[in-house]
Amino acid sequence: MPAPKLWGRIKAACLGSPPVLTDVQRAQALIAAIDAGGIPLNAARINAIARSLGLEVSTHAPVNDTLARIRLALQRVTPPDSPKL
Repeated sequence: MPAPKLWGRIKAACLGSPPVLTDVQRAQALIAAIDAGGIPLNAARINAIARSLGLEVSTHAPVNDTLARIRLALQRVTPPDSPKL
């Protein structure tokens, strides 16, 4: 059925596509959302973000441990005085 593909292309052409975020920006957005009171629901997505930062993550690792490791990785990557998302 070609209609959904066509509609998707028309919608993207009219509205524009969202900007592509870097791995660090994705991690910063995740941490900012959690700090604002969000609850991490998708462990696979969090693990993917951690792996994109170069961290080795077990599929059995607790989400809180992975989030702590992401925070440490972001501290190493971004200087403390840089603007955050």
